[in-house]
Amino acid sequence: MSALPKTDSYGKRLWGLFSSFFRIGAFTFGGGYAMIPLIQKEVVENKKWITDQDILDIVAIAESTPGPIAINTATFVGYRVAGVLGSAMATFGVVLPSFLIITLISYVLNEFQSLKAVQYAFFGIRAGVLALILKAWWSMYKQCPKKILSYCIAAGALIAAAFLDINVLFVIIGCAVTGLIASLLHGKRGAAK
Repeated sequence: MSALPKTDSYGKRLWGLFSSFFRIGAFTFGGGYAMIPLIQKEVVENKKWITDQDILDIVAIAESTPGPIAINTATFVGYRVAGVLGSAMATFGVVLPSFLIITLISYVLNEFQSLKAVQYAFFGIRAGVLALILKAWWSMYKQCPKKILSYCIAAGALIAAAFLDINVLFVIIGCAVTGLIASLLHGKRGAAK
């Protein structure tokens, strides 16, 4: 279930999940996709709770389920590390900073939104978020299988979502069905040999 040493107590794992995801939630701007590289670094490289393959699978599932990807990812990682209570602690940890910051900003934004410095700061934040999203894409690309079918599915999904304006839910379902069919056909070919 967890890559943590057996000497770590359950309470320590719960606190570790909460504090790790609280830091990620507090210091990441740009939403869920910008959080993915930070989540990967924290839970795979720093804490060694799960593997790179696990995080790739978790992100794929989190993206396919309803809700924000960062919250879904936190929930799935928390469950893998410490069960149901772990998923609650990780989810609460990643949501709490945004809730507190948005509550604070809602009181002061009207006072400061016309300031040039604030406008430039948000411009810089948007540029940084793009870099984080590209890093998440690159990390996931390195983990994915390098097969022609994978490239075709990715290209088809990009065209369908970005250019044909097809609802992403249908794109995800189409990708899943295509992967399932390919897997079944590959399994039948392997059994026939």
